[in-house]
Amino acid sequence: MLKLLLQRLAFIGLAFIVSSLLSSCAKNDPKIEQIKGQTMGTYYQVKYVLSDAQKNNSELSIDNIQAQIDSRLELVNDQMSTYRPNSELSRFNQAEKSLVVSDATSSVVEVALSLFKESGGAYDITVGPLVNLWGFGPDKKPNKVPSDALIAAKRKIVGSQYLSIEGNRLIKSIPELYLDLSSIAKGYGVDFIADYLQELGISNYLVDIGGELRVHGYKPGKKPWTLAIERPVAGQNVQRLIHIGDNAIATSGDYRNYFESDGIRYSHTIDPKTGKPISHKLVSVTVIHKSSMVADGLATAITVLGPTAGFAFAQKQQIPVFLLVKKGDEIIEHYTPDFEPYFFEKKE
Repeated sequence: MLKLLLQRLAFIGLAFIVSSLLSSCAKNDPKIEQIKGQTMGTYYQVKYVLSDAQKNNSELSIDNIQAQIDSRLELVNDQMSTYRPNSELSRFNQAEKSLVVSDATSSVVEVALSLFKESGGAYDITVGPLVNLWGFGPDKKPNKVPSDALIAAKRKIVGSQYLSIEGNRLIKSIPELYLDLSSIAKGYGVDFIADYLQELGISNYLVDIGGELRVHGYKPGKKPWTLAIERPVAGQNVQRLIHIGDNAIATSGDYRNYFESDGIRYSHTIDPKTGKPISHKLVSVTVIHKSSMVADGLATAITVLGPTAGFAFAQKQQIPVFLLVKKGDEIIEHYTPDFEPYFFEKKE
C-alpha cells in the first residue's frame, strides 16, 4: 500500500495520506511509539503516546500491544475477508440461503445496509460480481471491457435489496448473492484497534490501515496530529493540511486503480445502477466522521454518486466532505461547510 506520504506499496484507490510533517515528528520524538505491520492486503501503522506512569506498565509494552493488535486484525480477516475461503463472509457467499455470523460481521453489514438505503443504492456491498467482471476484484482477470450481455447477467444477481439480517443471521433471497466488505472492513478494523487502545487507557494515538485513519488526543507537547489530503497528480503533492480532532477520516479516489482500452479509461469504482465504472470527473472524496467504518463507506457512496449528487447528499446529511474534481487540466476543490473548520491553513 503506502508508506507515509512517500510511497504506496500496493494499496490503490485511497487518496488520503498522513503528512510528512507528522512522519518527521514520529521519527525524531522518542515519546511517540510506533507499530507497523500488514493486514487486509495492505499496511497498518499505529502511533501512540504513553504517560510516564504507563511506561512502567509491562502490559503496555510495545511487543505486547503489537501482538494484541495483530491478533485482533487476524480476527477481522477471519470474519470479513473475501480472500480467505473459510472466513465468515466467504462461507456466507458459498451458502444457499443464510449463515449465522459474529456480532462484528453482523454490525458491519447492518451499517452497509443503512448506507445502501441512505445513498439510494449508490453504496452496495453486493456489487462484487460486477467488480470481478471488470477485472478489479480478487479474481484478477485480464483487463478488458465485458460485453453488455455479461454486464446485464451480473446485474441480475447484484442488489442489497436481496440481503437481510435477523439477529446475527445474514439472509439472501437469491443464492448467487455475493458480499464484499472491502469498502468498509478496513474502516471497521481502524475503529476496532482504536477502541482497544482506549480500553488500555491510551488516549493519544493515530491508527492507520491502508489510508483509513482515526486519531485521538495529541502528540507530545499538546501538538495535534497533522494530516494531509493528497493532490491526485504525479508527485503526490499535498492539496491541504488538516487537523481533524478526535475523529476518523477516509478517502476514496479513482486515479490509481484503473485500466485503459481503446483510449477510454475505466475506473475500479463500479456504479451498481449501470454495472459499469463511474465516468464522471470526481477524482477524490475525503470524509470526516467519528467512525472510520462509516467514513469509509460514505467515501465510496459519494464517489459513486459523483460531484453533483454526491455533494448534495453530503450537504443534506451535514457530512464534512472534501471533493477534488477534474476540470480540463485543473483540479477544483469543493467542500461542505462542515468540512471547513478542519483546515489547518487557509488557502490563498
